[in-house]
Amino acid sequence: MACVGMGMTLGSHLTPLARSHIEQADVVFAGLSDGVVELWLERMHPDVRSLHPYYAEGKSRMKTYRQWVDLMMAEVRAGKRVCGVFYGHPGIFAWSPHKVIEVARAEGFEAHMEPGISAEDCLYADLGIDPGRFGCQHFEASQLLFYERRIDPFGYLVLWQVGLVGDWSLTRFQTGPEYRQVLVDLLNLDYPLDHEVIIYRGATLPIEKPRIRRVALRDLPNVGLTAEETVVLPPAQALRPNIAMRERLEALDKLRKEGMPA
Repeated sequence: MACVGMGMTLGSHLTPLARSHIEQADVVFAGLSDGVVELWLERMHPDVRSLHPYYAEGKSRMKTYRQWVDLMMAEVRAGKRVCGVFYGHPGIFAWSPHKVIEVARAEGFEAHMEPGISAEDCLYADLGIDPGRFGCQHFEASQLLFYERRIDPFGYLVLWQVGLVGDWSLTRFQTGPEYRQVLVDLLNLDYPLDHEVIIYRGATLPIEKPRIRRVALRDLPNVGLTAEETVVLPPAQALRPNIAMRERLEALDKLRKEGMPA
């Protein structure tokens, strides 16, 4: 059993190892972002089974994801080499690949996850962000509303699935402006309303370019968003020196130079 990542952009992101898992499988299950990508995958293997039809309006996505696991495990238990192919990275914002590998291993089968280029990787490249410069927090947007989380406005804040923010049911594919207003009200505790917000969607086809929009935080509720778009808030404040920690480290450096134990 293997779960591999197709990457974000058709054709150009598939690694040789992921391709090998696909080609050597007896059956391939596809959880991809686009019908064109599925057609491309079908050229690589004669038995590609789409997982997309198991989505349905008003049906919990968690029920769909459990069905995906059951479908893949049925073939694993039948003794077949199974490969699950997922867009981007199979382990990022993807419950089923983690679960099917967990179940397969618990039942004594070999199972492996092969990473792929994710939306996060593309975001860093397309927006010119180095997460090591100021730090970078990532949250699923609804998690900020459902739980008490601490936001760091000194670094980048990346919010995933803002188009679905506030949906408890996992049955909707979009929520409305009033839900995003709740998110804005929370963010306004750490960011001014005129703070720039970047709305990003990576390219999935070679003929596409990434979609990048910049709006003020106050305008976020009135901008149409899909579940695939990611919202990035650049740092709102400059980094502040931690004087106490710097002095402590300087003291350690001094002791080391003098040859004394720290």
